[in-house]
Amino acid sequence: MSENLRSQVVTQGVQRSPNRAMLRAVGFRDEDFTKPIVGIANGHSTITPCNMGIEPLAKRAEAGIRLAGGMPQMFGTITISDGISMGTEGMKYSLVSRDVIADSIETACMGQSMDGVITIGGCDKNMPGAMIAIARMNIPAIFVYGGTIKPGHLNGQDLTVVSAFEAVGQYSAGKISHEQMTDVERHACPGAGSCGGMYTANTMSSAFEAMGMSLMYSSTMAAEDEEKADSAEKSAVVLLDAIRSQRLPRHIITRKSIENAIAVIMAIGGSTNAVLHFLAIAHAAGVELKLDDFETIRDRVPVLCDLKPSGRYVATDLHKAGGIPQVMKMLLAHGLLHGDALTITGQTVAELLKEIPAEPRADQEVIRPWNNPLYTQGHLAILKGNLATEGAVAKITGVKKPEITGPARVFESEEACLDAILAGKIQAGDILVIRYEGPKGGAGMREMLAPTSAIIGAGLGDAVGLITDGRFSGGTYGMVVGHVAPEAYVGGTIALIREGDSITIDAHNRLLQLNVSDAELAQRRAQWQPPKPRYTTGVLAKYAKLVSSSSLGAVTDLNLF
Repeated sequence: MSENLRSQVVTQGVQRSPNRAMLRAVGFRDEDFTKPIVGIANGHSTITPCNMGIEPLAKRAEAGIRLAGGMPQMFGTITISDGISMGTEGMKYSLVSRDVIADSIETACMGQSMDGVITIGGCDKNMPGAMIAIARMNIPAIFVYGGTIKPGHLNGQDLTVVSAFEAVGQYSAGKISHEQMTDVERHACPGAGSCGGMYTANTMSSAFEAMGMSLMYSSTMAAEDEEKADSAEKSAVVLLDAIRSQRLPRHIITRKSIENAIAVIMAIGGSTNAVLHFLAIAHAAGVELKLDDFETIRDRVPVLCDLKPSGRYVATDLHKAGGIPQVMKMLLAHGLLHGDALTITGQTVAELLKEIPAEPRADQEVIRPWNNPLYTQGHLAILKGNLATEGAVAKITGVKKPEITGPARVFESEEACLDAILAGKIQAGDILVIRYEGPKGGAGMREMLAPTSAIIGAGLGDAVGLITDGRFSGGTYGMVVGHVAPEAYVGGTIALIREGDSITIDAHNRLLQLNVSDAELAQRRAQWQPPKPRYTTGVLAKYAKLVSSSSLGAVTDLNLF
């Protein structure tokens, strides 16, 4: 039990009786007042399949805490379904929910003086939200992933939620019938769990395992399998040991462990959102991390896993092939992982990986052998240039030629761009610009899965580029560049682009360039006027007021005073 709460409930005097009486009402007995109080930040929700299976995991965690000698105290956290809100006004609340989740966990744990917390989440922002809170509070903690969804099946093919988005583009391009599109939608998501490819949820769960804040193998388990519930209970037992040993998050979330996480993100072909989230997690933990650090790691880490969205397999296939520990061992064997980084178990990364072979099994194709990677370098490139002086993030897996120069097609919102794609108004060679979708301008930095999937479905994935100050879903692939900073709302160069301007995207040379003279840009900037805020009350207005640049992780507590 924390010193703060212990002083209230154990000390003799007038404070003792009221505090103990309240705790007796929730199940404390005389012998329980000396046990650690452990929060269970429970993200259960029927809003999304990602979180609908979490309640049983929370119950198993509760049992594990009691078994290990702690007193569990369960409380809820919110979630937004990115997949359901995608392409709507509601998507503006997705990134906002990351900070609401972090704030709610911090508020409950610190307000009730908990000794530790186990956080259980499913959908994309559950994970970074929880880890930001964990890093801020620095009380013993562990993260439990709600688990991945199993793939849907249709005509011998594995399906994910992205299949449904791409089917819309295929239908609009006349490539499939309405009935075929509907069949994909009916079969894409067969049950509980987070989106099945190496999209944002599975990327972040994998990264947390690599960082040492989740148990080995836990990040790729299916939500509906019994091993996932077993892992939740085991996680609770490990957390109690961390509480007694005072093994704190900031002992584990260090520069070395974050570099390990980024190396794994590159090796598995993870989501662009991981860049944004790890900048925020590092900020919360007091660890220095910059955009350019991702590029440094990308330069030396190959893509080893053939996973959707651009590859063939889903997270459950990765699990069967050896999971994240197999990927980590390969990186460790080639000097690309810090083996001395501490994990929540009290063991180092090297100790946990000791018995795992340095090469993957020959009877699988999900994890490629070291001498035959999918790509020789990582897939998340940091681009800069006059269009992104602070930086931007490009995901270049699945792209045959990661460079393009073409005319700008400018859209002031995601919806306007999607309408143009579905109407067949986009041609090969075009570079789509979606602006005023950044952290402040959106507000909320929406993901652009609908237009990017429509591009893929229309067969233009290798023929057009897309840049935005918004984000991309982990399910996005193609010649796309997001997180352009400074964003349009604060006068970034992206706000000055005009229809037909020449733009160059060159991932090889890490360049994002508007091919317009400095004199012309200066003239345009002098004429530019900042738009009025889209929201003046409520959570989106507060978020827009507080949020930092995406190049800094879009955090809301930077330089407050």
